[in-house]
Amino acid sequence: MTQQTRPTLHAGHLALGGGELFLLAGPCVLETPELVHGIAERLVEIAGERGVPLVFKASFDKANRSSISAVRGPGLSEGLALLKEVKQRWNVPLVTDVHLPEQCEQAAEVVDILQIPAFLCRQTDMLLAAARTGKVLNIKKGQFLAPWDMANVVKKCAKAGNAKVMVCERGTTFGYGRLVVDMTGFEHLRRTGSLVVFDATHSVQEPGARGDSTGGNREAVPALARAAVATGNVDGLFFEVHPDPDRAPSDGPNMVRLSEFAAILDGVLAVHRALRSAPQPH
Repeated sequence: MTQQTRPTLHAGHLALGGGELFLLAGPCVLETPELVHGIAERLVEIAGERGVPLVFKASFDKANRSSISAVRGPGLSEGLALLKEVKQRWNVPLVTDVHLPEQCEQAAEVVDILQIPAFLCRQTDMLLAAARTGKVLNIKKGQFLAPWDMANVVKKCAKAGNAKVMVCERGTTFGYGRLVVDMTGFEHLRRTGSLVVFDATHSVQEPGARGDSTGGNREAVPALARAAVATGNVDGLFFEVHPDPDRAPSDGPNMVRLSEFAAILDGVLAVHRALRSAPQPH
């Protein structure tokens, strides 16, 4: 599929796709208002300086934590209230996870994109409830799922009357506690007819590596992000960022340091520009 034929979806005031890279970025889970607004402010600044469309991401609940004692987040009502503040203050569209069908309608009143976690990508009732809101959907490919099987996921949403779907690669289970990214899989995701997103930070997770929590290798994020863009099949990039990942309550080992994010993004954009200017095969 060529740059010219790629679809465009609208999230809030932003047009996503059409051959230009966009970002879904923010902290893993909502924390204090001061921290969340601080991250949003810096991300808006970074994206604005580079002319990259940004959708702010944060979760009101992390329902798939390794341990029963792990921090989950502020919950639906409080979390959506904080996300609404971010949206109004920084004029940025929002994406957040939903974990239950009954959460979809309420979340859709605030956010612009509903995100379906990877473990739930085949849950039909979950997909139908999200699709019926009419919102753009970012559906993570399950760690257990072949890229070509995402075509069936997209069809479920279309059956509910919603073709505004993005399919998101976030790594595939490779033995115990490891994930790998199959770069040839992006072509199969492209064939679903949806925009393709690469989740660069969850793809470096090491599930359960710390016994009661997930490990990760954030040092691998920049190279994976550049490689994914170099395939020519990626429309958007997903990054979780935090000022101090090692103190974050969730996904710290794989999150990018906020102070390093601009340089990482510049490297990705350099690859994107080089690819666009290279001669195209006939």
